[in-house]
Amino acid sequence: MPGVRSLLWSLALLPLLAGASLGAPARPLTAEAVNAATFQGEPRKAAKAPDPFIVKAQVLLARRSISPGEIDGMDGENYRKAIAQFRRQNNLGPGDRMDEQAWAALGGPQAGAVLTEYVFTKADAKADHPRRIPRDFARQAKMKRLDYTSGREMLAERFHMSERLLAALNPKARYRTVDEKIMVVALDRQPPEGPVERIEAVKATGMLVVYGKGDAILASYPATIGSEDTPSPEGEYKVKRIARDPPYNYDPEKNFQQGQNRKKLVLPPGPNNPAGSVWIALSKPTFGIHGTPEPSKVSKTSSHGCVRLTNWDVEELAGLVKPGVAMRFVD
Repeated sequence: MPGVRSLLWSLALLPLLAGASLGAPARPLTAEAVNAATFQGEPRKAAKAPDPFIVKAQVLLARRSISPGEIDGMDGENYRKAIAQFRRQNNLGPGDRMDEQAWAALGGPQAGAVLTEYVFTKADAKADHPRRIPRDFARQAKMKRLDYTSGREMLAERFHMSERLLAALNPKARYRTVDEKIMVVALDRQPPEGPVERIEAVKATGMLVVYGKGDAILASYPATIGSEDTPSPEGEYKVKRIARDPPYNYDPEKNFQQGQNRKKLVLPPGPNNPAGSVWIALSKPTFGIHGTPEPSKVSKTSSHGCVRLTNWDVEELAGLVKPGVAMRFVD
């Protein structure tokens, strides 16, 4: 019966057609798979687990100081922002899709290993981790330091990874034993060279872009830039000062209302401080560029008017800029 045969043939083709429309199927995550990953069409966007190819692409983008934010192996907003920025900088046309041309320009076909083995040190094992960080600022103010709550969080941030990706690559890791070996991102991220002329917080793209001489782009980072309720300022300001590992001064009258806290508080320093590991103050009082205790939420949630980056991105930026550098807010 020709009609039945045609129907059966069409049904048999459905999985292939679905794969063609959704992209390459998800690939199992291992260190070997990540290091050997190459472009075979974009992974399916609906994938719920880290993809080896995306991990590799994110690492290669980060090495060029086109930060994807947290390296998590997921097809998310910050990954797409980084691809779009890379395409703009390399005249590869508009869009936020990885294709063979972009992969070649990124150096993907020639890239070596992007994951490497790390050996847990005595200093790592001795690190003092609080059990948890309370959300209430008054309780945070009573702590000695707002540090990492686990060895896994500490190492994930050190290597610019999500905790989920680190755990997926090291399912048996304990993160507290001296000489324990784990797989981490091989950063090889060299700071950009040349003096910084200006910084632009681009609200339309959600990116902080660092410019050198002749409008050369030295670095770009996904950023949370204000919110509808507390928008970032407009116009041009200057970098006033840079504070590393700063305390956080909470003033509900100048800043915002947090919980039931109506008095000024000084929160201790640490990577889980509300301002993260660096505060870059601007010439406009109370506004600045800073890190965050929640790198996974950068550019995805609102801020109280400031510019929020991951801790590692703001640390790189702090090494590039000096007081007096111009900072523009661009729509």
